[in-house]
Amino acid sequence: MKTIIFVLCFSTVLFVSGVCPLAQSQPAPQPPAPVLSPEVHGNHSITFRLRTPNAKEVLLDLEGAKPVAMQKNDEGVWAVTTAVLEPDFYGYGFIVDGVHLTDPSNPLLKPNLLYPSSEVHVPGPASLSWEVNDGPHGVLHHHFYKSGVVGDERDFYVFTPPGYDPRSGTKYPVFYLLHGFSDDASGWTAVGRANVILDNLIAQGKAKPMIIVMPLGYGAPEMLAHGFAAFNHEELRGRNFRKFTEVLLKEVIPQVESSYSVMKNRESRAIAGLSMGGSESLLTGLNNLDEFAWIGAFSSGGLREDFAAEFPSLDSKANSPLRLLWIACGTEDHLIDLNRKFRDWLKSKGVQHVDIETGGAHTWMVWRRNLTNFSSLLFK
Repeated sequence: MKTIIFVLCFSTVLFVSGVCPLAQSQPAPQPPAPVLSPEVHGNHSITFRLRTPNAKEVLLDLEGAKPVAMQKNDEGVWAVTTAVLEPDFYGYGFIVDGVHLTDPSNPLLKPNLLYPSSEVHVPGPASLSWEVNDGPHGVLHHHFYKSGVVGDERDFYVFTPPGYDPRSGTKYPVFYLLHGFSDDASGWTAVGRANVILDNLIAQGKAKPMIIVMPLGYGAPEMLAHGFAAFNHEELRGRNFRKFTEVLLKEVIPQVESSYSVMKNRESRAIAGLSMGGSESLLTGLNNLDEFAWIGAFSSGGLREDFAAEFPSLDSKANSPLRLLWIACGTEDHLIDLNRKFRDWLKSKGVQHVDIETGGAHTWMVWRRNLTNFSSLLFK
């Protein structure tokens, strides 16, 4: 018993004195250094990085480009540097062993209902329409309502131009701007930067002061549950387009015209959109020429190639009420063939229109430029 006591006491002395090896403090493991991603270089190339040491393959999926392989260093950080890029905003993500991920090092997100991604800005000169400049800015308003047509709760955004004051008595033309499939009503401002573009164009005298309305583009929201395969379901596809037109004409336009100081004649209404929204603009506008005089379509998708059935009354008589029919698509866009066929059909019907083909694929980089050019032509 005495021996045991002695050992315990001796151990206690060692512990208190810091000699006992069991009591020596171990250094806390150091966290890995933060990963810098994305890193925009002075020459407008970008380095993307992702720490994932156990991954077998990591690809960079950059908007407008094919996925490219990244290389891993000894610390488990994968990286790749792009070629020099044009100044713009680019969506991107990583494909890690087949799974799409956003960049955990980047708080800037590109919202999307099906495929959210990260976003990076390659800054450019102030002359680019989507770059924020000093000067007057318009105001973005967000509206919510219960749709009697669709039966859901939905929203729309309204951009009022710099200097808008309903008490002044000034009436403004209205441009209805539609998003694409998988986006929501915020798409044209959160990603497309429509409010910034119009601020700049109006300040430069390149566009008329106008009100822009950006509604939710789904007449049948259940389209989203099917992904892009929804366009293979003929009844669903057709109902989505028909109900959207009904929502716009019976719910959105009346709300806008009762709440804002706007002109209420067809000469003062324009409609345009991208992808699904481009088709909605064509279907709604060309089949309701008593409501719209200015129609634009950017990379239209979802139209049937039976154009005579989609536009049963359209012929050369439309040239008189139409002030502008403007149809654009990128030459690398998978929808270029559909758009070319539609333009050829318009020519066969004697319908005057403007054909626009630019470089680029099915991307926001194309659509920002489309919006810049189209809105500069309106209401003149």
